[in-house]
Amino acid sequence: MGHNISSMNYPAASWRGIEYKIQLTHKNTNSHPAASCEEFFRLKINKMESSLLGIKSGNLSSVAHMLNILLADEFLLYTKTRNAHWNVEGPDFYSKHKFFETQYGQLEQICDDVAERIRALDHYAIASLQAFLKVTHLTEESREHNDSTGFIHELLEDHESVIIFIRENINRFSDKLHDAGTTDFITGILETHEKMAWMLRAQLK
Repeated sequence: MGHNISSMNYPAASWRGIEYKIQLTHKNTNSHPAASCEEFFRLKINKMESSLLGIKSGNLSSVAHMLNILLADEFLLYTKTRNAHWNVEGPDFYSKHKFFETQYGQLEQICDDVAERIRALDHYAIASLQAFLKVTHLTEESREHNDSTGFIHELLEDHESVIIFIRENINRFSDKLHDAGTTDFITGILETHEKMAWMLRAQLK
């Protein structure tokens, strides 16, 4: 991306600091002032373009990729919970119908939050069924029976898979990718899944 230095607008105070740095550069290198000015701005611009929000572009790509995997897991789990809400049968139909409704509402919000986190990092959230199925850790299953116990076992297993994925990667966001914001963000998601798993597990006792 090209930049016309002469067309940039900077406050007078900024220019004074820039002129001082250029003078130092000129004294230290014996280079032409104009060349020093061009080099100074080129380095500053390259530095700005190599990172966003203080995170290197390569790290941002890695964060976005991992969040898209999480988004795929969340969307598939949301869909499977919707299926349980719609199709559960048995003497406990009404209570489980309402229970699954509460859970898919929470998952819908998580999906939206994860997608918006990806966009906040200046990347795009995947948004097609084909893309979700390509990267998700979870599987679609066709069940012969629509009893609540079967649905709960299946959903609980999926929540535990998501919990494991987050827990295995939670420190990587801050320690290796230097994105403490995403670490904090997915910590909240982890806690939500732990509580949802508890609610499912309690139904089986």
